[in-house]
Amino acid sequence: MNSTLPSSVPAAGEKNSTLEKKKIMLVDDDPAIRKILLRLLTEEGYSVLPAANGLEAIEFASLTRFNLVLLDLNMPLKNGWETFEQLTTNDPLLPVIVITARPNQFFPAFAWGVGALLEKPLDFTRLFQTINSLLAEPMEVRLARVEGRPWNADTVHGRPRNWNSD
Repeated sequence: MNSTLPSSVPAAGEKNSTLEKKKIMLVDDDPAIRKILLRLLTEEGYSVLPAANGLEAIEFASLTRFNLVLLDLNMPLKNGWETFEQLTTNDPLLPVIVITARPNQFFPAFAWGVGALLEKPLDFTRLFQTINSLLAEPMEVRLARVEGRPWNADTVHGRPRNWNSD
């Protein structure tokens, strides 16, 4: 495991151009998926740090602050839910998009306060819409989601209005 960040991702507080790029950590054990998503996200103007497993992701998160995490559930060493728990314990308001081929993960993801759940194979248009939505999410909506409280919105990340209210 690498104990330093790759040079493509600046340390916390560092600028990587005149305009600050949003930093996304991409956590997936499949090298082909990492390669495709790294290319697509970079082309969209994001600064992306790929991590091959949960332990690497936790190490990278201890070294820099990310604006968003794309997190696969099925990984060696530390699975996605364990990784999610540790990442959000350290940064409770960190937006996380869970990407998975596992069936029946919507309700656990919703209960944990995940920003969004996308199933593989990924719909890239929906992925970018979800990323943009989470990055623009008002802090009060993010806080309500993380705390499991209802929020007011017509639709937030594919959930119907008042999804978790009476």
